[in-house]
Amino acid sequence: MLKDLHVNLNKWLYNTDAAALILRLTLGGLLIFHGWHKIHSGIGFILDMLSEHGVPSFIGYGIYLGEVVAPILIILGICCRLSAITVIGTMIVAWLLADIGNTFHINEVGAWAIEDLMFYVMMSVVLLFLGCGKYSVMANSDWR
Repeated sequence: MLKDLHVNLNKWLYNTDAAALILRLTLGGLLIFHGWHKIHSGIGFILDMLSEHGVPSFIGYGIYLGEVVAPILIILGICCRLSAITVIGTMIVAWLLADIGNTFHINEVGAWAIEDLMFYVMMSVVLLFLGCGKYSVMANSDWR
């Protein structure tokens, strides 16, 4: 009986397109809050960090690609793999600039200090391999 229940659940719940949609809505939906904050509060602190590391500060404007444009495209199901790569790059730069010293630390609530960065990176890696799925605003699968 338990085996039959398990087999039926597997058949009923197997839907990679729905999984891709949930992944896209979660990744894009959570990440866009970071972009919204940058739109309202500015990115001066990022430009300053880049300058402190000897990197041209204009590169900091790429944060809008990684935290606003890419999440919107991911949510809509447009160029998902390219957008996922953009998010991964953005998170790597954020780690190198702000959190590299926290890589082997636990925060005050017992979590890995960079788990939020790794969460976005790993969700993007899954999206790279899974793809956007069929639930997209783009009918042409070449643009998903």
